[in-house]
Amino acid sequence: MFFYLSKIFWFFVQPLNLAIFLLAAGLIASFFGRRRFFRTTAFLSLAILALATWTSLGSLMLNPLEERFQRPAMPATIDGIVVLGGGFEGAINLARGGYELNSGGDRMVETAILARRYPQARIVVSGGNGTLTLDGEGDADTAPRLLEALGVARDRLILENRSRNTYENALFSKELVTPKPGETWLLVTSAFHMPRSIALFAKAGFEVTAWPVDYRTSGQEGVGLFTDNPADSLQNTMMAMREWIGLFAYWLSGRIDDPFPGPES
Repeated sequence: MFFYLSKIFWFFVQPLNLAIFLLAAGLIASFFGRRRFFRTTAFLSLAILALATWTSLGSLMLNPLEERFQRPAMPATIDGIVVLGGGFEGAINLARGGYELNSGGDRMVETAILARRYPQARIVVSGGNGTLTLDGEGDADTAPRLLEALGVARDRLILENRSRNTYENALFSKELVTPKPGETWLLVTSAFHMPRSIALFAKAGFEVTAWPVDYRTSGQEGVGLFTDNPADSLQNTMMAMREWIGLFAYWLSGRIDDPFPGPES
């Protein structure tokens, strides 16, 4: 139930959709003479779109998430790597049988680099199809094609293709791996997604070391207008909102113990 409610809620509150729904509600109201309501919703729609696309709001919201966990010094040895899904274009890969990467593809590239650096480490790819309406191939099904092409042996891969969200990533990965005390596992995911991911793995009893990738901010952003192209600004705003809402929702539901998890949590 949590999975479905979260997807439905996010569909309505993500900035672009919210602006469309507000504008549509205002237009409908205007047909019934509610012109003041129409002006209000039109103003709110414009404000949402302007803030999301023309300002540095998204970067300012993302940066605290990305700075929360720093990448540690390179360990001498590790037992395994867990990489979370979200780096592939699932619908395209299902149709074409390739391994097209999206903006989160750094996760898979870094995993291939780590796999070559630590040739004895096991590699868990965790990610199924996490959408409600789109038909796509889960990242765990696509990843072997890319990783093998980059020189990672197939017998090193542990594929977890049932999970639909990060909560299930943690649970199902632990079931497959059954990590032993004292083992060192790296968790590879986007830097902005690391606080929620680390907290969920800790809650599941799977101790991992954060290995953040896919940074979207430089750490030097300030308040400003037209600091990035509109498409990237909108994407940053949407990702930041989704992550902050996700942290709060997971905390309220008891799935994590801290609304803003950090190394000391």
